[in-house]
Amino acid sequence: QVQLVESGGGLVQAGGSLRLSCAASGRTFSSYDMGWFRQAPGKEREFVAAISWGGANTNYADSVKGRFTISRDNAKNTVYLQMNSLKPEDTAVYYCAARWRLGADYDFWGQGTQVTVSS
Repeated sequence: QVQLVESGGGLVQAGGSLRLSCAASGRTFSSYDMGWFRQAPGKEREFVAAISWGGANTNYADSVKGRFTISRDNAKNTVYLQMNSLKPEDTAVYYCAARWRLGADYDFWGQGTQVTVSS
């Protein structure tokens, strides 16, 4: 079992920045790929970014490429999402998730943190 706790959300003006953190406990963090997802009101949850278990590979949704950066610190059991040049359409609840490095699905999810971008 992996427990995930997000933090760092809040209210920011358009063009501003936030850094989300996701602290993991439980099994070996470095064995898990990590992802960030988001869900806006009335919309389905969508993929934002992911990073491989060792940190060598990352990928991003087209909507956030060039603005968001995912990173991880395996010594601290933490994954980060640096969000720059925020737009009102980035407003959502952001969730981190863990997928065992040889698995297919994200099996463990955090409770989410609210990000609100004002125009």
